[in-house]
Amino acid sequence: MFLGTHTPRLDDKGRLFLPAKYRDRMAGGLVVTRGQERCLFIFPMDEFVTVAEQMRQAPTSSRKARDYSRVFLSGASDEVPDKQGRFTIPAKLREYAGLDREVTVIGAGSRLEVWDSVAWNAYLAETEQSFAETEEEVIPGLF
Repeated sequence: MFLGTHTPRLDDKGRLFLPAKYRDRMAGGLVVTRGQERCLFIFPMDEFVTVAEQMRQAPTSSRKARDYSRVFLSGASDEVPDKQGRFTIPAKLREYAGLDREVTVIGAGSRLEVWDSVAWNAYLAETEQSFAETEEEVIPGLF
């Protein structure tokens, strides 16, 4: 499970150094793709296969399912981190997420999310109060 917030930097070649605590889990390969809210999702390869299989089960007659799958999968890039735990984020994905040098990597359970640090801080400032004030069940069965 991926948890926490980390602030690595992208190097001049667009490579991300994975936080040390995540390197073993990602050593066999990973997939980076478009996420929602203009961040990137990074999945360990086995987890991505599970997600892709769930997408395959969606009805092809559903326009929303087709659209979501197309955007999600068309931006996906499979990568293998080097021995130092770094991998290149493709230029199109860096552009999509507005990544330059300063990035924030958050653990989001089964995946990591990579945000431009300014965008992450703005998102957090915007949503933190509503998180604190949540009175109804948002995630079924959680509270």
